[in-house]
Amino acid sequence: MSNHVISIASAMSIPPSAIEPINAVSPVAIDPRSVPVIGVDDDLPAVPSSQLTVAALRARFANPPNWIPELRREPAIGDRAPAQAAVLVPIVQRAQPMVLLTERATRMSTHSGQVAFPGGRVDPGDTNIAAAALREAWEEVGLSAEFVEVLGALPTYTTVTSFIVTPVIAIVQPGFELRLSPHEVADAFEIPLAYLMNPAHHHRHRMVGEGGEARQWFSMPYQDGAHERFVWGATAGMLRNLYRFLSA
Repeated sequence: MSNHVISIASAMSIPPSAIEPINAVSPVAIDPRSVPVIGVDDDLPAVPSSQLTVAALRARFANPPNWIPELRREPAIGDRAPAQAAVLVPIVQRAQPMVLLTERATRMSTHSGQVAFPGGRVDPGDTNIAAAALREAWEEVGLSAEFVEVLGALPTYTTVTSFIVTPVIAIVQPGFELRLSPHEVADAFEIPLAYLMNPAHHHRHRMVGEGGEARQWFSMPYQDGAHERFVWGATAGMLRNLYRFLSA
């Protein structure tokens, strides 16, 4: 099995905090929409729809390819101690597969107002990473585990706020009813998986921060009726890694 995917069994244990290579950065406390787009990856192929079915996703995680995550770690901002975290990447099985995302409440202490996956810090009572992701999804949006099938997990992604995040990939059967926690979530919505797995929608941003340090990140803006769902930063980085995993 590849060293660059975590099996379902491996996702059942909480990994130690590890030092990972810095190969992606994203800033905080800015308006990301105002930062120039320096490129769009429309030269890369989209993941075919045949590889986004339930059967294909199960097969990919059961027999993962050799691949290398593109984005692993952002440079820390501030002195927050590293902490383990888990997010659920819920792929809802509708007529076309959809990814369930949230908009974080503006009162949150980190990444407020940003598009995110349901998730958060691993608690001492969590038996494993997958359990942490499922608990957080229940607490944040009321997604019941009875609708969720965990497929596995991708390598960790360390944010600027020093959360070492494990993305837990899951299939979600329709029929669930969401109940948003107003203290944590301002909104919940879905974006087609095929849209997010098409690099023609992956925008590269770059800016020069204080001290002359260049910073860059991805965004995947999606027009949802009257709303622009601006997926960027860590969430976009984890989706980019999922693209690399599915297209390898």
